[in-house]
Amino acid sequence: MSLIVQKFGGTSVRDAERIFNVADIVTSKYKEGNDVVVVVSAQGDTTDDFIEKAAEINKSPSKREMDMLLSAGEQISASLLAMAIEKLGFPVVSLLGWQAGFHTTSSYGNARIKRLDGSRIRKELDKKNIVVVTGFQGVNKYDDMTTLGRGGSDTSAVAIAASMHADLCQIYTDVDGVYTADPRKISGAVKLDSISYDEMLELATLGAQVLHNRSVEMAKKYNIELEVLSSLTRKKGTIVKEEKNMEKMLISGVAKDENIARISVIGVPDKPGLAFKIFSKVSAKGINIDIILQSIGRNGTKDISFTVEKSKMQETIDILKEYTEKLGATGLVADDEVAKVSIVGAGMETNPGVASAMFECLYGNNVNIQMISTSEIKISVLISKTDSDRAVAAIHDKFFPVNGRD
Repeated sequence: MSLIVQKFGGTSVRDAERIFNVADIVTSKYKEGNDVVVVVSAQGDTTDDFIEKAAEINKSPSKREMDMLLSAGEQISASLLAMAIEKLGFPVVSLLGWQAGFHTTSSYGNARIKRLDGSRIRKELDKKNIVVVTGFQGVNKYDDMTTLGRGGSDTSAVAIAASMHADLCQIYTDVDGVYTADPRKISGAVKLDSISYDEMLELATLGAQVLHNRSVEMAKKYNIELEVLSSLTRKKGTIVKEEKNMEKMLISGVAKDENIARISVIGVPDKPGLAFKIFSKVSAKGINIDIILQSIGRNGTKDISFTVEKSKMQETIDILKEYTEKLGATGLVADDEVAKVSIVGAGMETNPGVASAMFECLYGNNVNIQMISTSEIKISVLISKTDSDRAVAAIHDKFFPVNGRD
């Protein structure tokens, strides 16, 4: 007998028909003699609908109250799925995040899991129940509901798999695996049989909306093998695991992130420590900084540009506006009509010329590069948002020609 953790996204439980489809998948594993824990997201666009409802009442609600509201979406999904499984004649119980033992930090809207007490889940499994758990949520030290951020149900599922030493963790999404690009936009996208944790983490962080990046971090830390697959096609998916292939494919995927903004601090005095002072002010507010570009000092000044999440742009500007004037900077410029396009692949480390091939491709398609960031397994460029789809298609064609992979 095995312990299987299955996570189903919002599209998988969007309506009654799909909920019964999920119930059939879950009970099929149960009938094979397995213990089954299911993690669910909110139905369809429920979370977005809740955000709109909140805005009708209060344009600037507290993060605590938003977590109270948003956590209701998963509760609806869990109870409805449990009812469907019940109707099929199988024993089942649904649990909220706190009932399942999720204890988190107090960062409302983006809490992190501190520990998971799986004793209630284990008791229900011992009773031969299928256990349905609300993803995306937990409880903090004040006994307040907290949410883990968009995509947090993936992290909930991996946390359960890690804590309870599950034999398999399946992540059901609206695509049937991990592709070299978004198959809904790139017709030549190729599904991967497997991908390493590091590559998947880069793709998730860089905008590929297949897995929550924190779920991949956790899976790597606890060596939890993931299978990404679709609840609609029921085809074999993509395995995310530790890979040590000596002849790894050069590029594993192309990703695009339009949820990004560029901020430039102009005319910063060319003195030691000023960059630290600027970034420490931003990071102190919990704002993550991504690509950074600093110009060579000329005429006693330099420009510093960096990227943040688009939703954090105005907050970052507000933090820096007065402070940069005190530093002697001459201006502050922001642009949210940008996109980050990236290529990821463990094979890049031992294959020279990948960057030049990418840049040549962008040049050939008249795409201007604003900023560049590199690591051992990824190259990211910041470009105009209007060029992003064209850039992704061109880069994908370059590294994944129609007649097969390079």
